[in-house]
Amino acid sequence: VQAGSQSWTAWFFGSLDAGNAITVDKPPASLWVMGLSARLFGFSSWSMLAPQALAGVASVGVLYAAVKRWSGPVAGLVAGAALALTPAAALMFRFNNPDALLTLLLVVAAYCLLRALDAGATAWRWVVLCGAALGFAFLAKMLQGFLVVPGFALTYLIAAPTSFATRVRHTLLAGVSMIVSAGWFVAVVELWPEAARPYIGGSTNNSLLDLVLGYNGLSRITGSQGGHRRGQRHRVVRVDDAAHVAEHQAGDQEPGSPQQQGGPGVIGAWRASVSYTHLRAHETDSYLVCRLLLE
Repeated sequence: VQAGSQSWTAWFFGSLDAGNAITVDKPPASLWVMGLSARLFGFSSWSMLAPQALAGVASVGVLYAAVKRWSGPVAGLVAGAALALTPAAALMFRFNNPDALLTLLLVVAAYCLLRALDAGATAWRWVVLCGAALGFAFLAKMLQGFLVVPGFALTYLIAAPTSFATRVRHTLLAGVSMIVSAGWFVAVVELWPEAARPYIGGSTNNSLLDLVLGYNGLSRITGSQGGHRRGQRHRVVRVDDAAHVAEHQAGDQEPGSPQQQGGPGVIGAWRASVSYTHLRAHETDSYLVCRLLLE
């Protein structure tokens, strides 16, 4: 978050440092929100956590509105209170993890789905909004945002009060909306020259697709982390070598030059990322289980 408050490039890619050496191992949507708050109000624990708390309040409000439409205000209040008083939610909405934004976007998607079920001729607008919310949920925590997609699609295909052909068309339209709202960032990162952007943290080959399908994707479902740890060791070597190159390049510059002045900060960021990935690469299986439960 602090890096994003200092550099727009770091804000966009979700960099771990303002020098844009390496990104965090999550998509940047939650960092976008916290980074904008830090730019508006200055970087502090308050400006970083206020968006999380607001996401919690909004999640409760949207859940109340969704349940109220189908089951009345009393049921809506019960549902909202249940979310607000859930211990995991109380922890989640006061911590700077992507889960707060993920929860809000999934609740918004559910609300849009319920609106589509009784919207009649305008149902297609609500399914597009539902798909867009799910797409941005992907940008909050990748494939975890898509876990509800099969249930949402099946619900609309069964319960929508229209012809089956129309239901299929609307479901496909929602899918296109979801892919576009999630895929634009993946496309930008993959097409951006690697030399002009930070290394994709958590990947084995500096690719966001590798992060999506690997460490933050199928590995979360299968529990397999071996490839990630091998990739982390490989990345430690790459980043450490890059730090040595930058150190020599900075030493070759004239004293007081921008390159030399910027060298220590960039090298320090590289060293910090090396330490971080080195620790992640040597986690034991028990540590991995605990961290996956918390994340």
